[in-house]
Amino acid sequence: MCGIIGYTGHRPATPIIIEGLKRLEYRGYDSAGVAFCLQNKVHVFKSQGKLNNLENKLCSQEIYLTTTGIGHTRWATHGLPTEKNAHPHLSQNKRFALVHNGIIENFKELKHYLKGKGIQFNSDTDTEVLVQLIAYYHEQGKSILDAIYETLNQVKGSYAFALIECAHPNTIWAGRHSSPLILGIGQGENFIASDIPAFLNYTREVIFLEDNEIVELTPSTYQIYSLKNKKGISRKVTTINWDIQSAQKSGYKHFMLKEIFEQPKVIQDCLRGRIDECENTVLFSELENFPLPARLNIVACGTSFHAGMWAKYILEQIAHIPVEVDIASEFRYRNPLINKNDVIMVISQSGETADTLAGLRLAKEKNAKVIGLCNVVGSSIAREADVVIYTQAGPEISVASTKAMCSQMIMLFLLSLYWGNKKQLLTPNFKSQYIAHLLELPEQIETNLQILHQKANHLAHKYSWANSFFYLGRGLNYPLALEGALKLKEISYIHAEGYAAGEMKHGPIALIDPQFPTFALAPEDELLPKVKSNLEEVQARGGKIIALTNINSKLEVDDPWIIPNFKSPFISFLILPALQLFAYEMAVYLGKDVDQPRNLAKSVTVE
Repeated sequence: MCGIIGYTGHRPATPIIIEGLKRLEYRGYDSAGVAFCLQNKVHVFKSQGKLNNLENKLCSQEIYLTTTGIGHTRWATHGLPTEKNAHPHLSQNKRFALVHNGIIENFKELKHYLKGKGIQFNSDTDTEVLVQLIAYYHEQGKSILDAIYETLNQVKGSYAFALIECAHPNTIWAGRHSSPLILGIGQGENFIASDIPAFLNYTREVIFLEDNEIVELTPSTYQIYSLKNKKGISRKVTTINWDIQSAQKSGYKHFMLKEIFEQPKVIQDCLRGRIDECENTVLFSELENFPLPARLNIVACGTSFHAGMWAKYILEQIAHIPVEVDIASEFRYRNPLINKNDVIMVISQSGETADTLAGLRLAKEKNAKVIGLCNVVGSSIAREADVVIYTQAGPEISVASTKAMCSQMIMLFLLSLYWGNKKQLLTPNFKSQYIAHLLELPEQIETNLQILHQKANHLAHKYSWANSFFYLGRGLNYPLALEGALKLKEISYIHAEGYAAGEMKHGPIALIDPQFPTFALAPEDELLPKVKSNLEEVQARGGKIIALTNINSKLEVDDPWIIPNFKSPFISFLILPALQLFAYEMAVYLGKDVDQPRNLAKSVTVE
């Protein structure tokens, strides 16, 4: 969602803030702004649209005189995406400026209260009540910290915020509840941001703020306080070992393409330290004292949900563990039947997905054990789960997730081998074969990615006329069909439906005509004869077909897309980038904003 960056230090603040906002663009936004204090006055610059609109307003030399400031990219939740609703928001007395990520659920009541005190509002946002209420309590004689305490104790909802005040030009106050906020610790300078890439050029030393914590920052100091008792808190400093190149395009046209081509390295990183080749076993030291699941419930959203659906087939087949997979936004509200012996796995790339985090908390309320599978060290899910398994995908900048799903699938596959071995279900031959295939995967995928890219480019140009697509698959390929359809929708804005191929004749077949192409996942496996039968039904109605398949399948379709005949389930790791590349090339050909598609945000931290 929205992106926050704050800086206080010894350098000109505004260029650092703009740079940080550019690194947060992947979160999605419709307006942007900055604020800083100078000559006992708060200065605010903001604009609708992309960051270059904001930069065009920052032409005054004065902006280089300040060494403290805050910035924001807004993704509209309350109020239209207009300049007046852009952040930062000013208090009525113009002493305070505030940026905010989240939703203030009781903002109407607070706004009514403040209007009764004579305070006028200048925007339609929920955020403005925060800055107006803090300023109001400060005018009543409270210190800034006490005014923040008083305000936050009245607020219902989620927030991450950063605040400046004109009489303290080198200080930033910030806090969080149910929205991510990270403190960056430098030498004579400190940062606050929604995500690490915003300040990674300057420091790798970070502190992950917890819910209901406030921090007061100056260039040389920081102090964290508990909202509950106003006491100071010590927090561990974590060193981030990404290099900045990991968060840059490295010569690729788009982050999405770069991240698709990083999948061989991601698989390598996922496997590192997880396999004992001498014993042919998979290692999860995190789970040594964790109960073996009798039943597993996977809870996730979007692409992570599809990874969980894919894992259901693997876990049930290899580890004989019954698996249910829930969309997090449904799971959290349906009063699921959970007992204390159940194991819940929550999957989230960011570790901050609001519905998934709520599902985790619901599971813990019911005394279930929770495994968190996420990519971001120190994220809320990582901190709150009983056990966390990191996917090792590195920073993923493009809004459309690619390498994160690959890493989730690899880790879930490894978990099936780990639990299957724990249950003594795997023969030595099975283990040695599967581990050998896993270790060969990075090189095999690296060898084929460029060929896949070329074919995706050709097919995208050929089918760019289509307004709708079917994606069909069976078994393991059904969740991948859902993901292929999602990717096409996300970045090319072409309507697409993913279906279990056997379900097509239960209604959707009515849509088939020559203008409605089908993208079939049809590798040479035990379900291929069934898929062939489904595709014949499509052809009988004049539908055009692209089929991802193998050389020996002998499928007679409009466009066979031949890929190497990997053993199942390993072929999934070729099918996945093929689907991603087709969606990518379609979006590029149609002139869409690939990395920041309309209406979407990288991390969905509000409902």
